[in-house]
Amino acid sequence: MATADLLLHPVRLRILKTLLDGRDRTTSELRAELPDIASATLYRHVALLAEAGVLAVVAQHRVRGAVERTYRLRQGAAEIDDDALAAMTPDDHRRAFTAFVAGLLADFDRYLDRDEVDLRRDGVGYRQATLWLTDGELDALLTELRAVIAARLPNPPAPGRVQRLLSTVLLPGGRRAGTDAPGETREVR
Repeated sequence: MATADLLLHPVRLRILKTLLDGRDRTTSELRAELPDIASATLYRHVALLAEAGVLAVVAQHRVRGAVERTYRLRQGAAEIDDDALAAMTPDDHRRAFTAFVAGLLADFDRYLDRDEVDLRRDGVGYRQATLWLTDGELDALLTELRAVIAARLPNPPAPGRVQRLLSTVLLPGGRRAGTDAPGETREVR
């Protein structure tokens, strides 16, 4: 199974997102955090991720005659590498982006289903900004963002900390400076 096919399945995406916080989990703990996924389905997808090396088994112990494993997300293995990304077709990218957006919608629905929802207090937001950047300026922006985020990724769960999901989408706007948008004219002097 290709890396993209492995990682972009909706159930496997939810399992991976659950493990993004860096904490190890048994399958029982994953079931408790993902109660809407049938047990057999969850076990099957966890096994696929472990066989592919995306999840590492960090502990095992017997529970009533069965072996219970504790899993950890192997960060580097949970990414689609450049070669696999380059091999994806436009339809593959559409499916991948649809899975990504569906995951965002599900996360937002789970947030809105809480008893108390206060977007300002909870730091929830969704915005879009238009930036005019050269390729070099874009590279600098992405480098800066990666550094800011990377500095906070090692934060462990602790009193006062709330797990926050940061999702990004960066797309070209379709226009280059000096070109006319439909219905727009430029005055030449």
